[in-house]
Amino acid sequence: MVGREEVVARRPDLADRWADLDGAFPVRVTRSFWDRMADPSDPADPLALQVLPDPRELLEDAGDIPDPVGDAARSPVPWVVRKHRDRVLLLLTKRCHLYCRYCFRRDHQPGASADPDPEAWERALAWIREQAPREVILSGGDPLVVPVPRLLDTIDRLRPAVRVIRVHTRAPITFPEAVTDALVAGLRARAPVWVVVHANHPRELSVDVDTALARLVDAGIPVLDQTVLLRGVNDDPDVLAALFEALVERRVMPYYLHVTDRVPGNAHLRVPLEEAIALHDRVRRRLGGVALPKLVLDPPDGSGKVDAREALG
Repeated sequence: MVGREEVVARRPDLADRWADLDGAFPVRVTRSFWDRMADPSDPADPLALQVLPDPRELLEDAGDIPDPVGDAARSPVPWVVRKHRDRVLLLLTKRCHLYCRYCFRRDHQPGASADPDPEAWERALAWIREQAPREVILSGGDPLVVPVPRLLDTIDRLRPAVRVIRVHTRAPITFPEAVTDALVAGLRARAPVWVVVHANHPRELSVDVDTALARLVDAGIPVLDQTVLLRGVNDDPDVLAALFEALVERRVMPYYLHVTDRVPGNAHLRVPLEEAIALHDRVRRRLGGVALPKLVLDPPDGSGKVDAREALG
């Protein structure tokens, strides 16, 4: 991990505000992601914008929504979110290898309650087995933060009540060494398991990331991508097209392009809905088929993702 001293050495402007920023939402950057920044001293670097703190995070904005996707209202038991009849979200942890500054779960901070206690975990698993949804999405935090045996045990304990498992993780992008032989073999043996990664900029696709993605795909594990539209990072049709084309070349299907959730602290990174639609239209004129993700919005009422154009009305 990259520590405060190394970051401040390249970004001295953050020194005086570090305690406030880190206290509001912890700063955690992997060495791998840091090394992919073209210039960490440049506040406008598209990778730095995603992970290094910004004093603007401390400003209130009229558009802020504490729970911007409505998870709390859709949680029947702790660590479980249900927005659809046929699928359920199971949160394995609140921890991540790296903390994205635009995260819609900024309240999921490391600490004593970062992982479910045994009683809460058993209750969550029992509830899901009783409901028997067709699909369970393992999320967090990042599910690849937890030990591989626990991740695989979770899948085993959900089967046979649950037919399909999805693992939503940014680890192959931010901490590619998490994609180990044991993980790949375990997921392959438990098919059908889908992995959904999260890349926002072409520069995130390093050689190590390519290797991690290839290991999953070569094992027969389908891999999709979700991208978040971010001001200064990828609010450019050329950047988006390059990212989606690069993902397809790596046998990863661009799945969703998300309109930025309005969590407190990320106002400077948001792209308005109308602008998001215009950007997607420009990308759509260049790409099609498996290279073009669906533009979606996750509304604060907890009803689940909707087509962004339908949300505009």
